[in-house]
Amino acid sequence: MSIKGKSLFGLEGVGKEDLELILRVAEKMKTVVNSDNKKLPLLHGKSVANMFFEPSTRTRSSFELAAKYLGADVLNFTPAISSLVKGESFRDTLLTVTALGVDAIVMRHKQEGAPFFAGQCVDPLIINAGDGAHEHPTQALLDLFTIAEVKGHIDGLKVVIVGDIDHGRVARSNIYGLKTLGADVHLVGPRTLLQPEMASLGVTVHYDLAEALENADVINVLRIQKERQGSGFFPGDREYASLFGIHRDRLQAAKKDVLILHPGPMNRDLEIGTDVCYGAHSAIQEQVKNGISVRMAVLYLTIIGGDDVDLTR
Repeated sequence: MSIKGKSLFGLEGVGKEDLELILRVAEKMKTVVNSDNKKLPLLHGKSVANMFFEPSTRTRSSFELAAKYLGADVLNFTPAISSLVKGESFRDTLLTVTALGVDAIVMRHKQEGAPFFAGQCVDPLIINAGDGAHEHPTQALLDLFTIAEVKGHIDGLKVVIVGDIDHGRVARSNIYGLKTLGADVHLVGPRTLLQPEMASLGVTVHYDLAEALENADVINVLRIQKERQGSGFFPGDREYASLFGIHRDRLQAAKKDVLILHPGPMNRDLEIGTDVCYGAHSAIQEQVKNGISVRMAVLYLTIIGGDDVDLTR
């Protein structure tokens, strides 16, 4: 099995074997992340460009560290101080970065499909770091990795994704990945943020939080994305927090060992209570750490390939 030379635009259509390969290599990479010497020569002589057209802390930082831990050179492209502000087109910017000799481009963009368009324009591998409300594949991969790490498996688990589903690229990537690995996926949120057509993806749609959380093994809380919503999707923060916020008393409906995830950044006491995000059920900070291991695996497998990764330094 190999995904060498393949761009990662999303998890839709990615097979079980490829997902398991990424998670397996990520587990090996985590031993490096946990070690005193985090440097590997696996991508020595390779270069990775981080092109983020939207703000990011976790994804951009972890991709940068992942590439550096693997020995690659990293170019951090900043749109606000680039020739884009002088009128250069998106395509010409891609061609310029490609001409510099990069092997892979990690891209976040507000426009759905932008990474796929980039893949049609230039030769380097494209890794989608989030495109609008479409997909965020590496976030879903680190969520899968965290679930498997804590629970020991994914197949058969009831995973509830709660919140802003319609605007949530994390939701779609998680649905594809979780379904492929055998999870029972449930979605819950206000009707204005969760269209009933989502059921066509093979998930169960709820509009009552207590009903959705019954016997849940995992609760993945999504951020309310006000920057994509505009206005009028729910009356106010207080009402949303009352009806769909994940607070400690809400967890009583779930299993006693329920796992709490959140992709970040968090709107604390809106979609998730402080008592939950820092509580015993939470693996939110571990998700951040796991993001480095998973992104190391993705960069290694797409650029070099192979399951038999050599971790000797």
